[in-house]
Amino acid sequence: MVIVYSIISLGAIGAIGSVILYVVSQKFRVDEDPRITAVQEALPGANCGGCGYPGCAGFADACVKASSLDGLLCPVGGSETMSRVAAILGREAVAGVQQVAVVRCNGVCSVRQRVNVYDGATDCGIASALYGGETGCSFGCLGYGDCVRACTFDAIHINPETLIAEVDEDKCTSCGACVKACPKNIIELRRKGPKSRRIYVSCVNKDKGGVARKACANACIGCSKCQKECAFEAITIADNLAFIDDTKCRLCRKCVAVCPTGSILELNFPPRKEKETESSETVANA
Repeated sequence: MVIVYSIISLGAIGAIGSVILYVVSQKFRVDEDPRITAVQEALPGANCGGCGYPGCAGFADACVKASSLDGLLCPVGGSETMSRVAAILGREAVAGVQQVAVVRCNGVCSVRQRVNVYDGATDCGIASALYGGETGCSFGCLGYGDCVRACTFDAIHINPETLIAEVDEDKCTSCGACVKACPKNIIELRRKGPKSRRIYVSCVNKDKGGVARKACANACIGCSKCQKECAFEAITIADNLAFIDDTKCRLCRKCVAVCPTGSILELNFPPRKEKETESSETVANA
């Protein structure tokens, strides 16, 4: 009889507990907006975090709860994906600015000679914490591939000849994973520009001109020539380093011509005219 009573008691306790759990679950139930699932299904599913939220689910939740899609962008899906999201939510799609990762280091082996040999873990984070690098420039690319491992789109690789990271702009989704992975902070997201044309200072060396130039022949020396040449106030000089604001730059390329070290790069532009080239060489040799 004791066993029977025990079984009945346990059964009664279980039944009462089930009723209590059911009542509590119904009282505190939170119904998820079905639009969140619909928006999540419209996203690429990369879960890269480039949107600033923890994965596609977090971004979908933010889109549904926001009063406007202004400031919300899926870098992987781009404008096409955001248009689908806007249609689901019955809101106006906000055109996003296309961005692409750029590596701000132009210290190839021929201009940035190595002064020592690193014999440790092939990891940029570890190497950066231990010392400045194998060359005299402590700001440049270490070339051990933390950015490569962070990229899930196969959009960045280490050039075996220059030992510098290079971005494949056709594959880059501007998720920002490589930017976060680089301990030297030489990778940044910039406007892709019309016809993928961009101008930027490919250097982050903040040493004074003479020291920077000695470490790397392509280093920015903070001479201000580019700043004086720019008619759009797109270039600023801080900590001995020039920086081009891509929201103000009009891609005139005049700053490129006057840079004495070639630290300002111009990408995807048509070849310069012969007279323009000769003029640039004259300015550089002056």
